[in-house]
Amino acid sequence: MENNLVLNEKSFQRMEKKQKDLGVVYHRSIWKDVKKEIKSNPMAVFACIFLAVIIIACLLAPLSPYDPNKLDIANKFLAPSLQHPFGTDEYGRDYFTRALYGGRVSLLVGFSAMFVTICIGTTIGIFSGYIGGKLDMLLMRFTDIFLALPSMLLMVVLNSFLKPGMTTLILVLSLFSWASVARITRAETMSLKERDYVIASKNLGASSVLIAVKHILPNILGPVIVAASLGVASAILTESSLSFLGLGISIPHASWGSMLQGAQSYILDKPMMAVYPGLLILLTVLSFNILGDVLRSALEPKIVK
Repeated sequence: MENNLVLNEKSFQRMEKKQKDLGVVYHRSIWKDVKKEIKSNPMAVFACIFLAVIIIACLLAPLSPYDPNKLDIANKFLAPSLQHPFGTDEYGRDYFTRALYGGRVSLLVGFSAMFVTICIGTTIGIFSGYIGGKLDMLLMRFTDIFLALPSMLLMVVLNSFLKPGMTTLILVLSLFSWASVARITRAETMSLKERDYVIASKNLGASSVLIAVKHILPNILGPVIVAASLGVASAILTESSLSFLGLGISIPHASWGSMLQGAQSYILDKPMMAVYPGLLILLTVLSFNILGDVLRSALEPKIVK
C-alpha cells in the first residue's frame, strides 16, 4: 500500500511538472477572482471607493470641530459653505457633522444586524440540512413562518412597544432577516453532505458538529458572503425607514433616516436637507448591492480552461 502511495505521488508530481513545462498551471484564488471581477466592472470600482470613503469619513467623525447635538439657533438654516459644507439645520447644528454621525449609526446597525442574521441563519441552515429528518422539517416550518410574516409591519409594532435604541433596532432587524439566509445555507448543505469527503469523515467517526464546522461551513462561505453584503444594504434601508417613521434612534442622536424625518417639514423651503441624507442612503445601499452582485459572480463555481 505504501508503494502504491509513493507511485501515485510520483505520478502526480510528474504530471504537475509536465503541465508547468507546457505552461498549463491552474491557480484558483478567491481574492484574485474578486479583484479581477471588480477591476472589470467600473460600477464595482466606484462602489468600493465610495464605501471606503464613507466608512473612513464616518469613523473620523469625532475629528469634526462641531458638536452634532449642540444647538445654535442664531445660525440656523445657513447655506452650504467651506465652514459648513452641508449648511446647518433648523437648530443651527452643522449638517455635515450630523450626516457623519448619522452614518456611524446606520452603518453600525447595518453591519451588526447582518452579523447576527448570518450567525443565526447559517447555524439553523447547516444543522437543518445536514441532520435532516424531523429536525429539518421542524426547523424549515419554523423558518417558513418567519418568511410569511409581514416583517415591516411587525417591526413597527415591536419598535413601538420596546425601548427605542440601537440594540432594539439590531435585534428587531435580525429577528426578521435570518430566515432567507437559513434557506440558502440549508440548500448548500444538502448538496455538500453527499460529497465523498463528508461521507468519509462520517464513516471515520467524526461528529456532526465537527463535520459541520470543518467541512461544510468553509465550503458554503461563498453564498454566505454574498448574502451578508446584500444583508447590510437591506438592514441600512430598513433602519432608515424605521427612523423616518420615528421608531429608530432616539432624539437628539441622528441617523440618516431620522435626518430625513426632520427634513420633511422644510422640504419645500430647504429641499437640500432631505437631498443630502437621501443621497447617502441611496449611494450606500446601491454600492452594497453592486458589491453583492460582484461577489456572486466572483465566488460562483467556474470551469477552468
